[in-house]
Amino acid sequence: MDYNGRYNAFDLSRVNTYPLNARSNKVTLDDLVRPENLDDITFNLPVGICGDIENIARAIISCRDAGKPVVVFTGAHLIKNGLGPLLAEMVKRKIVSLVAGNCATAIHDFELALIGQTSENVPDALSKGRFGMAREFAYINYAVSVGDKKKLGLGESLGRTICEEDYRREVLASAPEGDLPDSFAHPDVSLLAACYENNVPFTIHVGIGTDVIDQHPSFDGGAKGGCSGRDFLIYTNEIAGLTNGGVVLNIGSAVTGPEVLLKAVSIAANTGSIPNGILTADFDLREDVSRASMCRGHPARDSRAGRPRHDGKPSIQSDESSQGYYFRDQKSVVTRIPRSFAGKGFYIQGNQKQTFPLLYKKTMQLLQQKGVEQ
Repeated sequence: MDYNGRYNAFDLSRVNTYPLNARSNKVTLDDLVRPENLDDITFNLPVGICGDIENIARAIISCRDAGKPVVVFTGAHLIKNGLGPLLAEMVKRKIVSLVAGNCATAIHDFELALIGQTSENVPDALSKGRFGMAREFAYINYAVSVGDKKKLGLGESLGRTICEEDYRREVLASAPEGDLPDSFAHPDVSLLAACYENNVPFTIHVGIGTDVIDQHPSFDGGAKGGCSGRDFLIYTNEIAGLTNGGVVLNIGSAVTGPEVLLKAVSIAANTGSIPNGILTADFDLREDVSRASMCRGHPARDSRAGRPRHDGKPSIQSDESSQGYYFRDQKSVVTRIPRSFAGKGFYIQGNQKQTFPLLYKKTMQLLQQKGVEQ
């Protein structure tokens, strides 16, 4: 990136890189959870959570049958936890109409597609000045630069890189290093590839300076922002389709997912596409802070006058003295958005290695009961 301003900027050409396959990784193909492996999982979740998950699964199938949007925004840990193949299968079956994630989500998926491993040992690499310095991260930057020139979204740019040989050749031709691999060893485990091959958008919502690809000489903030900006508009267009209901899931994204959803909902409502009667669900490990406050003798307060509420429905929208006010996923996804539009919000507390496979299993069981071939 060129800079012509008055201040001193770091010169990324000083950075040293190394081959990705020389890195120690924590996740390999053996760690992935595939649909055929579900019988090996023992589910240990509270009855209430299991019931909520089944209700969400029923809503997903109902919306699928009615052609309503089913949107999944996921953080990177779904990929790192090996759950990408389950979401990819939902994409292939057209159960999900759009997948979204932050840039780390795409990076982990891209690594799996490229070498079948992901999740760098950060403490070990950081102390050696090697964290995020695998040279193959430039592959993503060049793919995004080509995508920006073509006015594509970021997810589509990476999906085409994995799936289309001609596009990949164009990306490689733009790489001055000339030492990037010309094929992907494991595209079959890639969520990016599954979305692109099945014409389901995978939108990627980024920050600048937040991702390992930003550490490389190939980093182009304009291209990254441009492609992600287009993805935001693709995402917003899907949210604008929630006028007759639909489902929005937020899986393990504490900030980006809730904030992107909030802005997309605002745009949709502003332009007359009110997201009526939607079901939202937030999947996270954290204790339900709104209920925790009630249990500890701190009842939620009425937003109109700061008075304690006694209707059994805790509000975390306006009580700035409550810790729940500052957790955007619970505040926006579970409470603020569905309540604003006569919808219903769920908070699914638990390890996503348990909760998401159970949602997948319940959804597939419901499909089977409807006579759809599993």
